[in-house]
Amino acid sequence: MAYAQPSPALPRPTHPMAKTGYGKRAVGDEPPHADTDFAHLCPRDAEFAVFIDHLDDGHAMGHKVIAAEHPRYGQQASRTSLRSLTEAGHLRWIKEHITVEDNSMRWVTRTYWSRTPRSVEWWTEFARERHGRDVTQNHQPGLARTEASAPAPQPVSEAEKPERAELAEQAEQPDSAPEPSAAYRALAGLRAADPRMPLSEAECRALEPLAAEWLSRGATPADMIRALTDGLPPAVANPGGFVRTRLENKMPPQKNDTAETGPGRPLRAKVTRVIMACATCDADERTAKIVRGVCEDCLAEEAELGMTQEDVKKGFEEIAHMGTATARLLKLKLERRTGGPVPDTFRPVPIEDRVHYHYRDNRDRIANGLPPRRWKP
Repeated sequence: MAYAQPSPALPRPTHPMAKTGYGKRAVGDEPPHADTDFAHLCPRDAEFAVFIDHLDDGHAMGHKVIAAEHPRYGQQASRTSLRSLTEAGHLRWIKEHITVEDNSMRWVTRTYWSRTPRSVEWWTEFARERHGRDVTQNHQPGLARTEASAPAPQPVSEAEKPERAELAEQAEQPDSAPEPSAAYRALAGLRAADPRMPLSEAECRALEPLAAEWLSRGATPADMIRALTDGLPPAVANPGGFVRTRLENKMPPQKNDTAETGPGRPLRAKVTRVIMACATCDADERTAKIVRGVCEDCLAEEAELGMTQEDVKKGFEEIAHMGTATARLLKLKLERRTGGPVPDTFRPVPIEDRVHYHYRDNRDRIANGLPPRRWKP
């Protein structure tokens, strides 16, 4: 982690890991680290942001775990900062419905981290692209529920038999126009993803086997479209040849067929539904309205406490100004009494140290939702 001025509180190597498939997950595709990454945040939130940014993927992200590992703040400050980072666009809690090939299903909550603040629209699109992902290696056994068994067939009366036979005969008749495959639809959708990549009907049919091979190796249509449209030149003279070259050169690695066909292979699992969840409670889009990653009830609770993000930032600015102004006045007062500057060695505690202690004490009080103390010379 290349920070010129790193946070004084960084995670330890012994920071606990979450269960497989849980914990911190970086969204990826971000610029290199810079000291200005979190300059838009207040000091406390920026410190938590640097702490989280130094965590590896899979590290536990609960506010209690972070508070236990952070040397400067407790659970309340950790919970408040995680919510602030969520509203600022750095964090999102997303619930994913996992369906395993044995028809078992479960809900899991993922924690996604972005060093770059993202908009609500960006996170919405990110969650949408999670749908259909293969998560075979990133889910735990143990099910929330399973598919109900098929109902037993009901006896058919003599009057219904001719009608049932007619419906069965219609169902056996082949369709005149078969539905296009997922690989074909992905190739046909390139024109909408980027106007520089219009493929003809013949080109989509010719490239369909290559695209189908991508999907068979675990890639999603969104992955394939992103690989085919990232970093395009200003003009593409031959879209069909360009797509073929990229499909061949960027083909995902072949899966281990031996491991997948053996008796002990992991069951295939796929994300079949994605919904946003609140950063501070168990509510999600099914039961509450999520605004910038936080449900309306939690936002109302924050408003009742009277300590908003702007209040915290203003409090830090006022404390810093008060400390600097008070130190200057105390120095002038002492100099008038003594007839000149007084060295710090003649004082019980240097003025700068008193200002620092006062600022640090009030910073911690504001972080925990308490009003700052007045300066006592």
